[in-house]
Amino acid sequence: MDTSILLENLVSPITLAFVLGMVAALIRSDLEIPEPVIRIISIFLLFSIGLQGGHELARVELGDIAGAIAVTAGIVIFIPLIAFLIARHVVGLDIRNAAGVAALYGSMSSVTFIVARSFAEAQGTPMDGFVTGLVALMELGILVALFYGRWALSRSGSTTGSGRGKVSAILIETLRGRSLVLLVGGLIIGAASGERNFERIEPFFVELFRGVLVIFLLEMGMAAASRLREFMRVGGRMLAFGIVVPLFNGTLIALAGTLVGLSLGSAFVLACAAASASYIDAPAAVRATFPEANPSIYLTSSVGVTLPFMLVLGIPLLYGVTVWWQGLLGG
Repeated sequence: MDTSILLENLVSPITLAFVLGMVAALIRSDLEIPEPVIRIISIFLLFSIGLQGGHELARVELGDIAGAIAVTAGIVIFIPLIAFLIARHVVGLDIRNAAGVAALYGSMSSVTFIVARSFAEAQGTPMDGFVTGLVALMELGILVALFYGRWALSRSGSTTGSGRGKVSAILIETLRGRSLVLLVGGLIIGAASGERNFERIEPFFVELFRGVLVIFLLEMGMAAASRLREFMRVGGRMLAFGIVVPLFNGTLIALAGTLVGLSLGSAFVLACAAASASYIDAPAAVRATFPEANPSIYLTSSVGVTLPFMLVLGIPLLYGVTVWWQGLLGG
């Protein structure tokens, strides 16, 4: 990988804002962004990428992205399974905690997706607009991971309590989650608006996007640092899990995306989404299904390890991996 890409990411305003947030939390600064402001910023970012994705998606024929849809289906089914098996049999977690970890790592982080999308644009290799729709579908990985947990509990004979959560209830909870509603709703609105109507909102939802993202990453840095302190209770195996598993997933999806003919930017962003871990919608679903699972394990791993690793090193590393796959396979 070209080291200039890594250095550029390390000194970008997005990465530096995240690092500043971590430093502020570690030195116990009184810096604080009010929760209502963070909610508004989060809504803006998610709705913006949905609108932009829908605008681009309207120009694409479904048959042209059949391969990309197949890769996304593989992500939804197999990424949660990989995370569950490693957490259960390598890390040594019990079934409920392994299912919790799989739910977060089987879904995606909207922050990582947004930063990867911006990174691809900065490299002159923007993703195709339809990728936003594929990323929204990855939220279904939460349901798949929880199913694996319930199935494992039934096989072990432990079917009492939360292990018998209904699939329909978890499905409804996921479908009405904030991230999915904003992404899918934005896709529909962006696709239906047409060129002239979209131009009227473009200055707000497109031109302001990166500046708002910098503020959001400042808050994410503070959140990650606060969770990182708790992670000392979990151990080195989960630390390794939070780094190695995302890189493995991202490398695998970068290869799959290249094989089905995705552009460099699209294969890269999809790989980063597959390598990320949710910390907004998935934890709520885990708590509803397996309340016995320990959030200091699955949530700290996601926010305290995988998120900072991906934002600082993982994204540029996966870009280099995707470039290598595309060059090797003639993508």
